[in-house]
Amino acid sequence: MISQNPDNMPSTIRAQIEIIPCKVCGDKSSGVHYGVITCEGCKGFFRRSQSSVVNYQCPRNKQCVVDRVNRNRCQYCRLQKCLKLGMSRDAVKFGRMSKKQREKVEDEVRFHRAQMRAQSDAAPDSSVYDTQTPSSSDQLHHNNYNSYSGGYSNNEVGYGSPYGYSASVTPQQTMQYDISADYVDSTTYEPRSTIIDPEFISHADGDINDVLIKTLAEAHANTNTKLEAVHDMFRKQPDVSRILYYKNLGQEELWLDCAEKLTQMIQNIIEFAKLIPGFMRLSQDDQILLLKTGSFELAIVRMSRLLDLSQNAVLYGDVMLPQEAFYTSDSEEMRLVSRIFQTAKSIAELKLTETELALYQSLVLLWPERNGVRGNTEIQRLFNLSMNAIRQELETNHAPLKGDVTVLDTLLNNIPNFRDISILHMESLSKFKLQHPNVVFPALYKELFSIDSQQDLT
Repeated sequence: MISQNPDNMPSTIRAQIEIIPCKVCGDKSSGVHYGVITCEGCKGFFRRSQSSVVNYQCPRNKQCVVDRVNRNRCQYCRLQKCLKLGMSRDAVKFGRMSKKQREKVEDEVRFHRAQMRAQSDAAPDSSVYDTQTPSSSDQLHHNNYNSYSGGYSNNEVGYGSPYGYSASVTPQQTMQYDISADYVDSTTYEPRSTIIDPEFISHADGDINDVLIKTLAEAHANTNTKLEAVHDMFRKQPDVSRILYYKNLGQEELWLDCAEKLTQMIQNIIEFAKLIPGFMRLSQDDQILLLKTGSFELAIVRMSRLLDLSQNAVLYGDVMLPQEAFYTSDSEEMRLVSRIFQTAKSIAELKLTETELALYQSLVLLWPERNGVRGNTEIQRLFNLSMNAIRQELETNHAPLKGDVTVLDTLLNNIPNFRDISILHMESLSKFKLQHPNVVFPALYKELFSIDSQQDLT
């Protein structure tokens, strides 16, 4: 048989898998079908799509949201998502998967149940894991917005400049793009059931850190250029002609070039955020607030792994550029570039592992002291989980830096710097827009970095 028939599985295995939502649309899954955990609806759709007479066409821009509400609106985009996730007529049954494949599925289940056990014991009446908030798609499907982000990309470019952030545009002025569309297309690992199987997982409170660490490390790896490829670029001889090209760019051209490059990084940051366990369970407003105020900060964290300390140069697309390549004649912009490089360098000097960087990104994004976030118990709970996990990881891998000062202390002390740089960036952006009112940036910037966002940073 092509598809894994859940009726042929032992009931305990079927129950374990079904706690993971459909990877395609987020609905309740029924097992592994064509190699991917899906619901009955997406299983049947994929089976029908394999007919030789099928020729689906997208009526929009091939970037439609595929979720529980919208999955029947565009067959083309639904099929593309199925294929991207790995659905295939040749996929093996769950029982015939390799040990590594089975362990990956079991890890997801273990994480769901560990979360539910921990949250049930800690705060059963208010747990973000046990209470299903209305999905973003339920709230937004009537707007008929198109999705901007297409999923994971392993072609992330370097971030080395403040340039490229958007014009002052409100959501009402940019109806062709809706930032929330980046969040509603969720195939996260969140449970949709409060049933706990005590026979499947024991000592859940002790396991949750390990599984959270593994989950975030995988999300980080799937949304970043591989570190080996980055280091290969470090070892190449400087491309003098390309460096001179960027140094000679005018102010407006440099902002625009960086806008195109940084768009890819922000898309990957959004994809990473969607994979943080519990993030997609937050309200739509909280998701948008965290990403509007935090994506710039995560870009600096990600820049740290693209920074070659020996050259003080950053991997920018496919070329290594020194700090001065991003300078303009504007003193405030030069100060902003210097602060960004300085902060990224301070992170790079700690020599964090990829796993530690993943945990740090989660910690920064979920920082509970943001304006509009303070007092939010759901975000505080997610932050506490990330804090426990990164503390465990850092204590295992790093000795104190000096006296009683730990690596974690240093990382936490950097977070106020992120706030300051974000405000400095918005000030430079405001000044740039006054001088260049006709510059048009990508839609993602118009949403994330509108001038109105500055009030959220203070």
